[in-house]
Amino acid sequence: MKKEFDKTLPPVARDFREMISDAVRLYGDREAYVIKTKKEKGDEPAGYRHVTFKEFSEEARTLGTALRDLYPEGSHIGVMGENRYEWCLSYLSVATCGDVVVPVDKDLNPDEIDHVLTESGSCAIIVSEKIFKKSLGSALRQIPEITLCVIMDEEDPEETESLPETEGNARITRLSELMKRGRELLGAGDDRYDKTVIDPEKMSVLIYTSGTTGVSKGVMLSQKNILTDMESVLACLEHTCEDSMLSILPIHHTYECTTTFLVTFRMGGRVAFCDGLRYIGKNITEYKPTMLMLVPLILENVYGKIVKQAKSSKLKWIGFKFLLGLSGFLKKFGINAGKKFFRSAHEALGGRIHLIVAGAAAMKPEICRDLERMGFKVRQGYGLTETSPILCVNRDSGNEYESVGPAMPGIEIRIDQPDSEGRGEIQARGDNVMLGYYKNEEATKAAFTEDGWLRTGDQGRIDSLGRLYITGRIKNIIVTNNGKNIYPEELERKIGDILYVKECIVWGDGSDSEEDTKICTTVFPDMEAVKEAAASESDPVTDEGLPELAEKLIWGEIKRINKDLPAYKRICRLEMRDTEFEKTSTNKIQRFKVKHTGG
Repeated sequence: MKKEFDKTLPPVARDFREMISDAVRLYGDREAYVIKTKKEKGDEPAGYRHVTFKEFSEEARTLGTALRDLYPEGSHIGVMGENRYEWCLSYLSVATCGDVVVPVDKDLNPDEIDHVLTESGSCAIIVSEKIFKKSLGSALRQIPEITLCVIMDEEDPEETESLPETEGNARITRLSELMKRGRELLGAGDDRYDKTVIDPEKMSVLIYTSGTTGVSKGVMLSQKNILTDMESVLACLEHTCEDSMLSILPIHHTYECTTTFLVTFRMGGRVAFCDGLRYIGKNITEYKPTMLMLVPLILENVYGKIVKQAKSSKLKWIGFKFLLGLSGFLKKFGINAGKKFFRSAHEALGGRIHLIVAGAAAMKPEICRDLERMGFKVRQGYGLTETSPILCVNRDSGNEYESVGPAMPGIEIRIDQPDSEGRGEIQARGDNVMLGYYKNEEATKAAFTEDGWLRTGDQGRIDSLGRLYITGRIKNIIVTNNGKNIYPEELERKIGDILYVKECIVWGDGSDSEEDTKICTTVFPDMEAVKEAAASESDPVTDEGLPELAEKLIWGEIKRINKDLPAYKRICRLEMRDTEFEKTSTNKIQRFKVKHTGG
């Protein structure tokens, strides 16, 4: 018998503190998190810790009390690390003690970390030991405002190299020490955490969009913004407190943070954490989640493996295509035979998945269709950091594979100045829309229309049923298959500083569904500078050899630039051109007129 999905949630929580209280009241002794404490090694099984909602609430109160003792209410505190329980605990502890949480991308380099923590006005940061050693430690030497660095991990008795006592102006301590201090304060009757009144409409989360100095902006979100978006998401999903999630996508990203971490907590479900992208399949089998929030690249890779196996023999491939067609035919009559026809595919995903939501990048409609025929329920969504983040999501009825669905309840979307085909800028309005950009009135003003609608910078159209179709990017942002936003202007400035480059543009090639978007550049070289370099070559360079030398010199400089960039921003391909780019009357390159040989 099909179980009815539980929609009997309490009224919308006023703030995160009330959300936690509701969860304790409704699900107190249920499991909120499962944490791997020891990896499987040989014959030794993995070890796990199971945290109930009641235990989480007590730990958040303990950590929040320690933080309130150290810093005044309203302080900005960074959180940086892998997807893990301590990240979630830190996030909600900071937010519920009246401070502002600043989620920091763990893949940023030291200069980018410096920018985010300095611009955000952070005074402390909670970080994993791995990230501290990789990048944060050196960054702290450049950030005198950070006075405390809290390491999430317990001290490893087998680690020979101990942590420094200080780094820059920051005192180094461990989360366990902070928790110990919190327990002492609570034992002595400290009730400052409990008495803190949360203003749900004030900035509580400050998250920086992908980019670096001069490009990234701090998005100010209130608890009301995020809770409003959560309730809209829950109104569009089938869920029960029996559901469980595997946290896979970077948790600092608003998509993962809101939909996997916070929404699951709100609905009384369980969250487990992926050990890394290489272990997705293993972890899905291990934790057997019932729902997944993914980016299209991961889902397309899963589909690709299924197809590859089906193509291993001609007979298998014929059978696979036949069953896909038959399943699609039966679905028209309300019969879902996909789970029986493609049982092995379902077992490979743990055997319990009833919903997969893909967002943060475009999904190929044909893959959505085939996965649905296999018996998976796949829904696409759309949003942005500035909207906490989800605006639209497909529903069970009226699901269209090329669409990201209609606006969620309580949210409005419209198309500004649509063209003859109904395409124009997507604009949004609702209580989930950001407060603005931190200390950037000019950018905030530019982000909103005179009547208060948020300009998304994306182009789309809306059909007669209210479903939104994304048709392009108005801004020049490159969105990778993994959902990362890359600002080409940032990379163009770096490439433009190369002596041998006269003009350049940066673009993304996402034509290979098996791989993430490749960042490419097209360059018009400064041949005069190249000729000067040729004169210093030990072997004479003819005029015919100058283009080859130009490419060699420029690529050498790009490789140097790549060393200081996170992997997803690195230039993978260089294309040369022998004429200037076409420009507007204001001398701006007309990107849409540039032809790329590779995509």
